Amino acid sequence: MRRLGSVQQKIPCVFLTDVKPEPSSKRDRQQFQVIATENVNPVAVEANIDGAVATEKLDGTCCYVTLHQGRLYLWARLDRKPNKQADKRFKKHQHTHQSSKDFTWNVEEDFKAVSEMWIPAHKVRHHNGHPMPDEHGHIPGWVPVEKSNKQYCWHSSVVDYEVGSALVLRPSSDEEVLEITAVPLADLQEHTLELVGTSINGNPYGLGSKKQPVHCLVPHGSIPVTNPPPVDFQQLCSWFQESPAGRVEGIVWHCKDGTLVKVHRHHLGLRWPVGDTHLSSRSVVVRVDAYSSTNTLFTALSALNGHSFRRLQDVQLES
Repeated sequence: MRRLGSVQQKIPCVFLTDVKPEPSSKRDRQQFQVIATENVNPVAVEANIDGAVATEKLDGTCCYVTLHQGRLYLWARLDRKPNKQADKRFKKHQHTHQSSKDFTWNVEEDFKAVSEMWIPAHKVRHHNGHPMPDEHGHIPGWVPVEKSNKQYCWHSSVVDYEVGSALVLRPSSDEEVLEITAVPLADLQEHTLELVGTSINGNPYGLGSKKQPVHCLVPHGSIPVTNPPPVDFQQLCSWFQESPAGRVEGIVWHCKDGTLVKVHRHHLGLRWPVGDTHLSSRSVVVRVDAYSSTNTLFTALSALNGHSFRRLQDVQLES
């Protein structure tokens, strides 16, 4: 499986950004918008963005595969966030200083409690043995997905720990066609992936239905953007609005030195979702062999083993 950059931290925008004091079109209750300028981010220039691999940014929730109690598990993204009092102090500091720099955190008291199984994401800065928040006031991290936790039921639906497999959506050997297949967790170890499907973020890809939900994992960096536009503000705007391949949430560039940079449609003032997306319009084949599984989604997809569908959004489970 193709392996590009792992997503452990928030990815910077490929352009320098401005903050506008108006309600966000992306996040409810956020009273500001982050808008791209036409100036390319020096981070992207230094990492040779022109030689980077462009991949589709997917609209789901971030996951990670690593060990838990000696076994490979799927982990869900869970960022530690400040409690109300600390958040109020942090926002007041940001407003006064127009920056999150120089704010003093008391990590032991300022943050909401998390499970004792929570781990910080890679490259989180530590001080005196404590993980420290980023410039947004969050501490990125992960919690293991256990079957007993109903909060992560859709995460649980795509893994079978007894067999040691996960349901993955990826390009098949024919790059033009996607496949939904069961992949050993061992092949995904230390990968980050995006969980997409019926009950995630309003289901922009039209997967499944409320009666028969469908979810799957997409390894980060696995869906290449064919003939991506140059990293130019106006050309990217035109591509997102006019090209069928531009009906995506955004682009993530994987630079040769490991640097990741992105652009989201909202950075450019463009709406998302967009109806029929590029991903949901691609053809797909189901390759999930029949085997003894207590996981109902694996069983339901195995009944479709070998079936091809003209569009991803046409994949419907049998009642």
